[in-house]
Amino acid sequence: MQYVFNEYLLDTDLFELRKSGCSLHAEPQVIELLILLVESRDRLVSKEEINDKIWRGRVVSEAALSSRIKMARQLLGDDGRNQNVIRTVHKKGFRFVAPVECLEGAAAVPGQPLVLQTDLHEPQSKPAIAVLPFVNLSNDAEQEYFSDGITSDIITYLSKHRWLSVTARNTTFGFKGKALDLRTLGDQLSVDYIVEGSVQRMGQRVRITVSLVDASSGLNQWSERYDKGVVDIFALQDEITEKIAARLEPEIGFAERSKVYQHRPANLHAWDCYHLAIYHFFKFTSEDNLEAQRLLQESLQRDENFGEAYAWWAYAVVLGMIYWQTPPTPELLDQALRACNQALSLDGQNATFYSLRGRVLLARREYDSAVRDNETAIGLNPSFAAAHCGLGDSLAYEGRNEEAAACFEKAIDLSPNDPQRWAFLSYGALNYIFKQDYRNALQWAQKAARIPNCQYWAIAHQVVALSYLQEEKSAHELMAVLLKDNPEFSVAFVEEKLFYLKKPEQISLYINGLRKAGVPEYSGFSQW
Repeated sequence: MQYVFNEYLLDTDLFELRKSGCSLHAEPQVIELLILLVESRDRLVSKEEINDKIWRGRVVSEAALSSRIKMARQLLGDDGRNQNVIRTVHKKGFRFVAPVECLEGAAAVPGQPLVLQTDLHEPQSKPAIAVLPFVNLSNDAEQEYFSDGITSDIITYLSKHRWLSVTARNTTFGFKGKALDLRTLGDQLSVDYIVEGSVQRMGQRVRITVSLVDASSGLNQWSERYDKGVVDIFALQDEITEKIAARLEPEIGFAERSKVYQHRPANLHAWDCYHLAIYHFFKFTSEDNLEAQRLLQESLQRDENFGEAYAWWAYAVVLGMIYWQTPPTPELLDQALRACNQALSLDGQNATFYSLRGRVLLARREYDSAVRDNETAIGLNPSFAAAHCGLGDSLAYEGRNEEAAACFEKAIDLSPNDPQRWAFLSYGALNYIFKQDYRNALQWAQKAARIPNCQYWAIAHQVVALSYLQEEKSAHELMAVLLKDNPEFSVAFVEEKLFYLKKPEQISLYINGLRKAGVPEYSGFSQW
C-alpha cells in the first residue's frame, strides 16, 4: 500500500518514507508509528494502542513515545505548535489530520487489526542503558577523577556488547551531582536500565559499589561491592571496570529474558523470539535446546537480517550435538558455519559473533581458526567472559594446557555468576584431565556439578579423575550414579560425543579413565 500526503509518499510494502521522490532516513519505529496513524486516520489512536502496536505491549516511558512523535513531525515538516499533520489530543492520543490519497489497493478498514510489513522484517529493540556518574564518597575532592574514570570505562566496556544501546557519556554526565528520581530519569533518557554507584578511597583501600536498576519500576536488579588495595591506581581502575561490565551484561540479559518470558506477547516478533529462545537456551536441557533452535529459526523468518539469531542458532546446534540429540553431521556443521559467517557479514565488529563462530570451528576441529576468532572477540571486548572460555577450549584441544587453564580462570574471575559458569568449570576440568592434573580436574568438575543445569559430562570428568587418582571405589560409585541418570552412557556413546577432539591420545586418555571405572562398551544406543 502507498499513501500520499503533502509532498510525501509512505510505502508500507517497502517500509519507507519518501519526499519528492527521495527516500528519507527514519527510525523503523517512526515508520511503524506513521503507518499506524495513517491507516487509522479516521479516528483517534490512543497511547495505549500505540504502545501495544509499536512496542508490542512492552512498558515504555512517555518520553519514548514523545520522542518518536517528535521525530515523525520533524520528518514531515510539522511541529508541536502547528500540528498540521499529526495532532495531539491532550491526555488521549494522536490523530493523523493531513489529507491522504491511497495509490493502490483499498484503505485500511476501521477497527480491523493492523498488520505491518514489519511482521516479517521488524526492527530490533535493543535494551537501553544509562550509566550515571559514580559518586565520590571520599573526603578528598581530588579523587573525583577516579570516580569519573570508573564511570567512563564502564560505559566504554558496556558499549562493546553490540546487543546493548548505551547512553553517551556526555549525556549522563550532565546529571552529575543532581538529586535524581531514577524512574523520572529513565523517562527523560528513554532507557530500560540505569547503572549507578559510588567510590570511596581511604588511604590505600578503595571501596566501589554498583547497582543495576530497572528504570520503569525503580527496582534493584543486581548490586555488588568491591574492596581492593591500591598499588597501581590505573591498573586497579582497569581491573574493577572490566569486572563490573562483565557482571552487568549477563544480569541485563537475564532481566530481558525474564521480561519476554513473563509478559510474552500473543504475536511474537523477531526480538521477542530471540530473547525467548535464549531463555530456553540457558535452561540447558535437550527439550529446551530444541525449542531454542526452533525459536531462533522463527526469529530469522521474521527478520532475515537479525545477526544474533544466526549466531546463537549455530551455537545452539553445536551444544545440541555435544550434549543432546542433534546429530553432528558435516552438513549441519557447514550450515552452522554459514550462519555465523552471515552474522559477521551483518556486523563484522561483534565480539559475540566471533566467539560463537569459534565454537562452531571447535566442533569442526579447526582449532587454529577457533583460537583466532576468540582472540579477535577478546580484542573487541576484553570483558566478554565466554570468549576467554572459548579460547581456553581451543588451546586445550591443541594441547596448550597451561595457557588454557589461565583462560578458564579469567572467564570465571570476570563473570562468577555467568549462566554458563558450569560450562567454564566443566571445560576447565577437561583441560586438567588432558594436562594429567587429576586433582585439579576433580575439584573443578565437582564445582561444576554443584551448579543447577550442569550437564552429565561434569560427573564423567569426576569419574575419569578419580580413576587416575586410584580412588576406584569412589569412581565406581559415581559411575553408577552417571549410568542411572544417563543409561545411554557408554564407550561407544562417548566416542560419538567427542567428535570435536582430533588428538587420539586425548580421546584414549579419557576413555581409559572411564573403562577403569567400569563404563560399559555399548548401551544399545545408536542415535546416528
